[in-house]
Amino acid sequence: MQEKKHKLDLEVQYPDTRLEQDITEEMLQRWVEAALLGPAELSIRFVDAEEGLALNRQYRGKDYATNVLTFAYNEGEELGEDDPTQADIILCTDVLVREAEEQKKTVEEHAAHLVVHGVLHAQGYDHEHDEEAEEMEQFERDIMEVLGYPDPYSE
Repeated sequence: MQEKKHKLDLEVQYPDTRLEQDITEEMLQRWVEAALLGPAELSIRFVDAEEGLALNRQYRGKDYATNVLTFAYNEGEELGEDDPTQADIILCTDVLVREAEEQKKTVEEHAAHLVVHGVLHAQGYDHEHDEEAEEMEQFERDIMEVLGYPDPYSE
C-alpha cells in the first residue's frame, strides 16, 4: 500500500530537552505524515509540567498539566485542497513519561500515539461525544498499526 505524502512544514521545539535524544525530528515527521489528511504547517513543542499547566489553565481553564494540547488555528474553517492545516501541538514531557510508565508502554509508543492524536485534533477530529470518540480512536488504532505500534487503547 503506497502512502500518500502531503506537503508538511514541521517545526519541532524542545524547551524541555529530556526527550530530545529519544524522540527525534525524523520520528515525529513520520508519525505526523501517517496521520495527515492534507497539507499542514505544524509545530510540536515538548514542555515541562510547569508550562503544560500554565497553557492548560490559560486556554482550557483546567488546573493540571495534560499530556497533549492542540491549538488548531484554522479550526472550523472550510479549507481548500491546497490550504494547510495550521496548528501547534504541545506535549508535556512529565505527563507523557508518567503515563507511559503507568500504562506499561514505551515512551516512544506513547509519544507516537499522542502525536497522532494531536494531529487528528488539528484536522478537526474530536472525542466530545461517544460516536466521535469511537471514530477517532479507531482511526488512531489504524494509524498506529500502519506505523508498527500496538493498539494504544488495549489494556
